[in-house]
Amino acid sequence: MSLFKARDWWSTVVGTKEEFDQGCLCVANVDNSSSGQDKVIVGSYMGFLRLYNPHPIKPGETMQAEDLLLEVQLCEPILQVEVGKFVSGTELLHLAVLHCRKLCVYAVSGTLGNIEHGNQYQLKLMYEHNLQRTACNMTYGPFGGIKGRDLICIQSVDGMLMLFEQETYSFGRFLPGFLLPGPLTYSSRTDSFITVSSCRQVESYKYQVLAFATDAARKESEEQKIGSGKRLVVDWVLNIGEQALDICVVSFNMTVSSLFVLGERNFFCLKDNGQIRFMKKLDCSPSCFLPYCSVSDGTINTLIGNHNSMLHVYRDVTLKWATQLPHIPVAVRVGNFQDLKGVIVTLNDDGHLQCSYLGTDPSLFQAPKVEARDINYEDYDAEMNKLQKIIKEATKTKDILSKSEKNEDLALVVEVLSDLDSVSQAVDTEVRADVVPSVTVKITLESNLTALKTKLSVHVQSPLALTQDKFILDLVSSVSKTVALSVFLKMNCSPADLDGNALASYSTPTGIPKFAQCRFRLPLRLVCCSAPPSKTANQRLTIDTNKPPVSLVTLFPDFADQTDEDQQNALGFQLLAGSRVTLLASKTSQRYRIQSDQLEDIWLITKELTLRLEEHFRKQNCKDFTCTFSGPVPLQEYFEIIDHHFELCSNAAKYEQLLSERAIQFRAIERRLLARFKDKTPAPLQHLDTLLEGTYRQNHCSDIFAFNLESLVLP
Repeated sequence: MSLFKARDWWSTVVGTKEEFDQGCLCVANVDNSSSGQDKVIVGSYMGFLRLYNPHPIKPGETMQAEDLLLEVQLCEPILQVEVGKFVSGTELLHLAVLHCRKLCVYAVSGTLGNIEHGNQYQLKLMYEHNLQRTACNMTYGPFGGIKGRDLICIQSVDGMLMLFEQETYSFGRFLPGFLLPGPLTYSSRTDSFITVSSCRQVESYKYQVLAFATDAARKESEEQKIGSGKRLVVDWVLNIGEQALDICVVSFNMTVSSLFVLGERNFFCLKDNGQIRFMKKLDCSPSCFLPYCSVSDGTINTLIGNHNSMLHVYRDVTLKWATQLPHIPVAVRVGNFQDLKGVIVTLNDDGHLQCSYLGTDPSLFQAPKVEARDINYEDYDAEMNKLQKIIKEATKTKDILSKSEKNEDLALVVEVLSDLDSVSQAVDTEVRADVVPSVTVKITLESNLTALKTKLSVHVQSPLALTQDKFILDLVSSVSKTVALSVFLKMNCSPADLDGNALASYSTPTGIPKFAQCRFRLPLRLVCCSAPPSKTANQRLTIDTNKPPVSLVTLFPDFADQTDEDQQNALGFQLLAGSRVTLLASKTSQRYRIQSDQLEDIWLITKELTLRLEEHFRKQNCKDFTCTFSGPVPLQEYFEIIDHHFELCSNAAKYEQLLSERAIQFRAIERRLLARFKDKTPAPLQHLDTLLEGTYRQNHCSDIFAFNLESLVLP
C-alpha cells in the first residue's frame, strides 16, 4: 500500500459491459493538430472506437461531453490500435485498427463547429486489408530503413508474420517452432522483429532475412495465400525462463537502444545483440509496463503497473516512486495534454480510463481564528424555522427547472401490445413450427419544435426480426405520429434476450444533433408456448432465493391456467426453435428448478424467471430480494456445445471446398462434351458421358452441405 495516490487529472468510464486489453489504448496526435496536443484513442472488444481530448476536471466532477470527440461502432472486435505514417504520399499520422480478420487504416479529421457542441470529428477509411488468418497483434516501423513512412507487421495466431507496405501486401513468413503467439515489437536500429515464443525465449529476426527468404520471382497475392513463404532463421535467442506479458524497444538515439521485456515475475533490459543489460525481480505480479527515456543521460525510467492497483516508477533497477491507482491497469501510456507534459494514462479491463500525475497537493488552507462569543440558541432556532418555511414553499410552487427546459424536444414512447397478432406477420422464417407468432409494436413520436425530420431505427437481437426497422418521419409541433411494426422469430434458434431498442435521431433548427432512446421488452409467448411439464430431463439448474416461493400461476399468468392447481408448482414451456423446458417451484424450500434436454434452452426461461421474481417483490416494496446459484457450473456440457459447433464449422468448410472442386470438374467435362457435339466430324466420346454421370452422382455432397448449414446455428 502506497502512502501516495495518483492525482486524478481527468477520468471517465469507457462504455458499459465492454472489455479491454493492453492493445486497446493509444495516445498520439492522431488528428495532426497544429498544437501538437495528444488525443486518447480507445478500442474495445465490442467493436467501439472512441477518441478523447481530456481537459482537467475538479474533484468530484465528471467528464464533460465535449471531451469525447468521436465514437464509432465498427463491424468487428478491436484487438489493437496504433498511430503512425501508414498512408503513402503523405507524412501525416493515421490510425491503424486491427480486427480479427481485417486491418483498417483511417484518417481522423476535425472541422470547426459553429454550434454549442464545438468541433466535429470524422473517421475516413483510407484502405483496408482482409486477412486470411486470424490476427493476434501487430507492430509498425520504418522496416528496411525506409524514410518518411511506417510499414505494418501482423502476427497471426498460427505463427505467421504478415507484412504490409501501406496499401500493398508484401509477404508472409512462418516463425520456426511456433506454438502460441507472444508480444511483438520492432527495433529500428537493428532492423529486427523481436518476439517472445512459447518456449520462453526472446527471439530476434532480421527484416532482410524475412524479405529474402523466398523466391524473388514468386509474387504473393493480396489474399495472403495459406502456406505462402518459407520458415525463418533466428538471429539471436535468449532464454528468460518465463512467459512475457509485453515487450518494448526504447532508443536514446540511433547509436544506443535497449530492449525491455516484462515477464511474469521479472522485467529485463537487453542489448541489441540479446545480452542482458540488467534485470529486476518484481515483488508483485505485473499487469503492464511502459519504458521511456529519463531526464538523466544514460538511464531509462519504467512505469510498471501490477495487480495490487499500484504503479511503480523505476530508474533502471532502482524504485523511485510508488503510487496507488483506483484500478488494476492493463495498459499504460504517457501523453501531453493542455501544455501539461508527462500525464500518465491508464486503462483497466472494465473501461476505467484515467489521466493522472504523480506527487502530492499541499494544503494551503489555514483555519481562521474563531471569535469567542456566546451562542443564542433561540435565535438559531427561529432562523432555522424561517429557512425551512422558505424551502417548503419553494418546493411546492416552483420547479427546479423551467418547463421549457424540462420538456424534451422529442417524446418517444414504445408500446408492445399484450396480445399476439391474430394473423401472423412472419415472413421468410426458418422456424420449423406450424405457426410462427408475431407481436405488434407501436412507436409514438411527438415533437415540441416547429418542424422536425426524424430518423427512427428499431433494433432487436437476432434471431428475432422486424417487418421494418427504419423510418423517416416529418414531425410537426405538438402533433404525434405513430408507426407500427411486427416482431417475429426468423431463424431456427432461441434468442438470448427479448429486449429491444428504439432510437430516434434528429437535428434542432440550430443544427445541434440529438437523439431520443426508448427500450422495450417483448413477451415470452413470442418464442415459446405452454406445454405439459416433463418429469425427466438431461440438464437441470436450481435457483435459490431468500424469499418464500411464489406460485407459478402468479408469475406466469400468460402461460398458466388459473384453475389448474397442478400448475402452481410445475409449468412447461415449448420453445418454437428448441426443446421443452420445465419450471418447478418447491413447496417447502425457497428454490426453483429449471430443467430441459438441451443446456442452451434453459437460459431464456431462467432469465425470464429472475426478472419476474424481481418485479413481483419490487411491487411488494421488498428491496433485499436476491437470486443465487450454488450448484456446480455445467462447464463440461458447455464445452461439448462448443466442440459440436466447431465440428460443424469444420465440416462446412470441408464440404464447401469439396463441392467447389466437384463443380469445377463438372463444368470442365461439360465444356469437353459441348466441343465434341459441335465438331462436324463425329468422334468417340471416350467415356466423357460416363465421367459426367459419375461426377453428377458425386455432387450429392451438396445435400450434406445444406444439412450441415441447417445444423450450424449462429445466434
